[in-house]
Amino acid sequence: MKKLTRLAFYPGDGIGREVGESAAAVLEALKGDGSGPDFEIQWFDWGCDYYARHGRVVPENFLEQLRPFDALFLGAVGWPEKLPDAVTLEPLIQMRQSFDLYACVRPARTFRGVPTPLRDERALDLVVVRENSEGEYVDAGGRFHPGSDEDMAVQTAVHTRRGVTRILKFAFELATKRRKKLTLITKSNAQRHAYVLWEEAQAELAPSYPEIATNRMHIDAATLHMVRDPGQFDVIVGSNLFGDILSDLSGAITGSLGLNPSSNLNPERKFPSLFEPVHGSAPDIAGQGMANPVGAILSIEEMLRFLGHPEPAGRIGRAVERCFEAGCGTPDVGGTLSTRGFTAEVVARLDG
Repeated sequence: MKKLTRLAFYPGDGIGREVGESAAAVLEALKGDGSGPDFEIQWFDWGCDYYARHGRVVPENFLEQLRPFDALFLGAVGWPEKLPDAVTLEPLIQMRQSFDLYACVRPARTFRGVPTPLRDERALDLVVVRENSEGEYVDAGGRFHPGSDEDMAVQTAVHTRRGVTRILKFAFELATKRRKKLTLITKSNAQRHAYVLWEEAQAELAPSYPEIATNRMHIDAATLHMVRDPGQFDVIVGSNLFGDILSDLSGAITGSLGLNPSSNLNPERKFPSLFEPVHGSAPDIAGQGMANPVGAILSIEEMLRFLGHPEPAGRIGRAVERCFEAGCGTPDVGGTLSTRGFTAEVVARLDG
């Protein structure tokens, strides 16, 4: 008898519900044919609508509610016309920090059949590894005399030797399983305390991985080279903010941000890890049935692989590839299918 896998689905706001339903549909199809894990999904109706009813985006004990699950799925959060983004994003930051989800892994690749904006049409396959627990997303600082002529804001990033070293180790280990190239994103010429620490930690670890070709690149140069010569990158590792920025850019150069999955991992498995598409809640298209579900579906692929189910995970990735090769797609990649229509095409190809 298969072990029951308990999954928490927090669809959130905007298109989060739509892509979350697509992710669940693929899981249900795998469960139905016996290849996927025996799982149950519990849905949580948190987000802007929950705030309208309760005055909070999530219940006060939401972390305690999520802790017993084997894995978490998040659709998307945010709807600026209803609530400030800082309010809707806070539960996600709390999950990342409280559950020590320090390794944010964001793969980006091109698919045959999906146009990209680059003149160079060679296939791309890279991974952005983002330090996810500290850095620029620690709420350290404050405001002085807000709203007056004396208004002043101080925002301080927090980089620890422990945090920097463990994400670099994770990135080095990932590089050993890929093309054995690692690029550290830095800005030590301007941020001479934080990013000198990153560079020192990289230099200390590199001799332990002699097979990995390592280099470092300032964030501004990295944005240039990811457009001009993205094929040079394999594993890219950076701070919370830099990883966030470059993962969005990676979506742009591979065809659509709607294609990219994301894993927020606690590699030691002391807490449930969280999986989500990289894209946002896109309120402008919410409810229109045109959201691209691929980032959410491939996040389920990443989830299954992390939970120890590589065979059904691989079937998801291959089904998505075959859909694009057959000319299927949502409007953001030049197609005509709805969110549900594309999901149905993926489900139909799971057995291929």
